Amino acid sequence: MKKRYALSWSGGKDCTMALHLLKAQGIDIVCLVTTAPIETGKTFGHDEKMDLIEAQSKSLGIPVHFIRCRYDHYTDDFILDLKKLKEEFSLDGIAYGDIYLDSHFEWGERTAAAAGIDALFPLKGRQSESAAMLERFIKTGYKALIIRVRRGVMDKAFLGRKLDESFARDVMETDCCPMGENGEFHTFVYDGPLFHTPIEVKSGGVIESAASFRLDISLSMPVH
Repeated sequence: MKKRYALSWSGGKDCTMALHLLKAQGIDIVCLVTTAPIETGKTFGHDEKMDLIEAQSKSLGIPVHFIRCRYDHYTDDFILDLKKLKEEFSLDGIAYGDIYLDSHFEWGERTAAAAGIDALFPLKGRQSESAAMLERFIKTGYKALIIRVRRGVMDKAFLGRKLDESFARDVMETDCCPMGENGEFHTFVYDGPLFHTPIEVKSGGVIESAASFRLDISLSMPVH
């Protein structure tokens, strides 16, 4: 019998590549899990509109569950919903798209254990392997946009660029992790092998904050 897993889902390249690898291993991903703080009504990971995640869910054919967490009770709210999802979907575990940060592995293992399920990290590797991971993502055929860059770390000019060979060359000329593991940049995946239909998005401009520059993308057509 196939193992049944949830997948922590931000909408970006890491969770997409994790999904691709898990599917190839015969693991059944029965739901996507996205945190959306009550305070913002947008996703926690990338500060995106929730309908963008819903569009990915529909195209992938995997239901998404939004955890409406609170900033000051984030972990507790996550665990509480994870326990409910364990019962609803008969989960064996939850997978995360983290690559090499120990603090992320520790948090994922702790939250999964608290919910009584296993934690899985299909992308886990060494920091030195990041460039090869980016190359693998590109060659696998997924398409993604840079939607957020950290101020003072990655140039604003990277916003809106596609994750392609040109980007891979240019990011290697910076001090950033090629996979953005330290939050240097974030992406939105809009097409690829597991997507039944591409997701059409449009840009509404750049939103600046003290910490980042963010491309304000939205769906060209609403999700039905």
